[in-house]
Amino acid sequence: MNKSSGLLLNLLVGIAGAYIGGFLSGAVGLSATGIVGELIVATIGAVVLLWVIGRLKKA
Repeated sequence: MNKSSGLLLNLLVGIAGAYIGGFLSGAVGLSATGIVGELIVATIGAVVLLWVIGRLKKA
């Protein structure tokens, strides 16, 4: 997201990204254990979501 995005929007993207990361890791057969694993999965999900949003804005 860019600098003009609000705090609420950034939080929603992060939460949605965590769900997407959990779904994607389960789809490929990976399981995250512990807080570090869950943070990694959530971060990957948020990055994927931001990438998709960026691609949709360019289209």
